[in-house]
Parts: sequence; C-alpha cells; structure tokens
Amino acid sequence: MEYTVQKLGQLAGVSTRTLRFYDEIGILKPARINSSGYRIYGQQEVDRLQQILFYRELGVSLESIKTIVMASAFDEAKALREHRDKLLEKREQLDALIANVDKTIAVTEGSTTMTNQEKFAGFRQKMIDENEKKYGEEIRAKYGDEQVDKSNGKVKGMTEEQYAEVEKLGDDVIATLAEAWATGDPAGELAQKAAELHHQWLCFYWSSYTKEAHAGVAQMYVDDPRFTAYYDARQPGTAQFLRDAVLIYTGIV
Repeated sequence: MEYTVQKLGQLAGVSTRTLRFYDEIGILKPARINSSGYRIYGQQEVDRLQQILFYRELGVSLESIKTIVMASAFDEAKALREHRDKLLEKREQLDALIANVDKTIAVTEGSTTMTNQEKFAGFRQKMIDENEKKYGEEIRAKYGDEQVDKSNGKVKGMTEEQYAEVEKLGDDVIATLAEAWATGDPAGELAQKAAELHHQWLCFYWSSYTKEAHAGVAQMYVDDPRFTAYYDARQPGTAQFLRDAVLIYTGIV
C-alpha cells in the first residue's frame, strides 16, 4: 500500500511538516514523486518511520537516528528488540513513580505511613536509568554487569542522610578541584585532597574500592568526551588535572 504525505501523517500521528522535514534532512525520503509532484511512501518508508518514532520516543536525537537507521549493518529485528527492552525499562520507572504517588496519596489521607527514603525511591530509579542510558554501555564493558548492578543497588538503598552526604561530597570535589587546578600542581596538598574526596565519593557507589579501579575511572574522564566536558565546564584541562592527581594519589603512575 502507498501513502501520500498527508495520509502517512494521519496514519502515524505526525504532521506533514515533520515528514517534509525528514525528507529534507535525508532521514526519510519518499519512495517516489508522482506525476503531480506528490511524495509517495511505500511499506519500506512506513517501517522506517516507525523506527524513527520509536527512537524519538526514547529521546534519541535525529542526527543519531539517521546514523543508526541508515547504516549498512542496520538490523531491524535487533533494533525492535532493543526498543522493547528500553520501553520495558521506561515502564518499570513509571510503575515505580505511580506506586510512589499512590502511596503518597494514602499517606495524605491518613491510611498509611511513608518513610522519607520511600518518598524518593522512584526518583532514584530515574537517576539510575538516566545514567544507564548515558554511560551504561561503557561502564558495564569496563567493570562488568555484577559491579554495576551492585552500585545501582547501593544508590537505591541510600538513606536520606547518605544521599545528602554524597551530594555534598560531589560539590566538595568540584570546589576543591577548582582551587587545586589554580596551583597547577596535581601532587600538591589541595589536589591530593580533591583526589581523597573523589575516593570518598566513589565509595558511596562502589561495593568495594581498589586503587586500580579509581585510576581507571580518572582515565575515563579524559578518554570519554562526555566526562571531560563535565569536568572542563568551568576550566579546560580540569579532567586531565584530576586524572593526574588521582594517579599520584593511588600510586599508579
């Protein structure tokens, strides 16, 4: 079956303007242009649009989607399985938030009680899911599923006091690191204090600490541009400075 741009838009629930834009950027070209100048879409384009909308629902940028779906090695069946896994994760997160809201309603009506830790359980899960989305593949490849799952478990089990403490530690790392960077000496007292604070911060997430793993994380801050951008936001070169300080702190140089 074939569709005009208007019919396809109605079928998929998107505007004709969106479909024309997808054509312009090359992510979804029509199968042909008919004699009247109308865009005509076939089954292949319908399937492609479904994939695009799946990825958009998961928050993937159009630029990234174009790279994925137009790759010669693109596997539609594999992509659908990955979509399903991601949607199940999203449903799990929404179920946790709904359960949280339901219990909060019951608390306000006086029929039950709720600990402060329970109040934020759904939001902690959201934080974990967002971290998985951003960095999960790299972290799991580096440290293994078991270690990452243990770390996520520690986050979910944090008390209100622990969560506040780890947030403060994270801020202290950044502030101390900024002061240390100004000295230009990764072996100096301030830089080594930043490395120690970073060690303490990591221990809130890790089930066990090793100097080798600490050094590996610091190296990742330099190797991965996403981490580099975070630490270098205030001052370029900060990620590398932290890496150097941690290598000295751990004795792995």
